[in-house]
Amino acid sequence: MEKSMNDNVIENKSFDFAVRIVNLHKHLSSDKKEFVLSKQLLRSGTSIGANVSEALRGQSKADFSAKMCIALKEANESHYWIRLLYKTDFLTEQEFNSIENDIVELIKILSSICKTSTK
Repeated sequence: MEKSMNDNVIENKSFDFAVRIVNLHKHLSSDKKEFVLSKQLLRSGTSIGANVSEALRGQSKADFSAKMCIALKEANESHYWIRLLYKTDFLTEQEFNSIENDIVELIKILSSICKTSTK
């Protein structure tokens, strides 16, 4: 992957996850002919990074906290779609394990940020 321009871990990880989601959507729609669930995942999976980016450039601490918590909600939704795609045989076990590790890591980081930023 290309080297990011900044050192913000959550921004980098959420962007890299969005890239994976876009590529997964391409694979699911072209190779598996799955359009509905993959579109849902595309929306929520790319929204994580967009909200993180907005949070980091927010106008206030409250704005930062709200956007990070929205990113967490989108991450939880993405995890749901990933699990559903796996259980309905659109993802192999290897594909599922690889991307699930990434979303679980994002959820843990975002949960921590949300807990500390809302205090």
